[in-house]
Amino acid sequence: MELTLVGLQYSGKTTFVNVIASGQFSEDMIPTVGFNMRKVTKGNVTIKIWDIGGQPRFRSMWERYCRGVNAIVVSSVATSRCSNIVMGRYMVDAADHEKVEASRNELHNLLDKPQLQGIPVLVLGNKRDLPSALDEKQLIEKLNLAAIQDREICCYSVSCKEKDNMDITLQWLIQHSKSQRN
Repeated sequence: MELTLVGLQYSGKTTFVNVIASGQFSEDMIPTVGFNMRKVTKGNVTIKIWDIGGQPRFRSMWERYCRGVNAIVVSSVATSRCSNIVMGRYMVDAADHEKVEASRNELHNLLDKPQLQGIPVLVLGNKRDLPSALDEKQLIEKLNLAAIQDREICCYSVSCKEKDNMDITLQWLIQHSKSQRN
């Protein structure tokens, strides 16, 4: 199975990879420059993960690394600061409300690419351990996920730090590894 992990900077993409690979959480992460690739084996499934940098200068690379994967995983920070078949994953910092709009725009721009049509998407709202984190319902609304009709889309609220919902996330990934596109 091959997947690409995308999302804005500081949404927890590399941390997610480290947690599912080794179970280890680290506060001291440095931003990914370009991309990292890592293979993770869970049971009898090996997952090749492309972790793509989230800074603006790397976002043009997202499409290239999302082609031909089993899934796209999107990382997003789901917290508010009041003042992130071929499969993909998108990470969102669910605690950073100021970045949710930018995250929504980047996600929809990516999924509008014809080459990525039909690739399942897993949206992860990270940092649910923070008091101001958005829940799954709020993430679905703020990211306008209901408007995405041309593919399977799933959204979980997770905490890499507390390892909340890592099990259900891995179950989703393993399930989708069994339905690969030709």
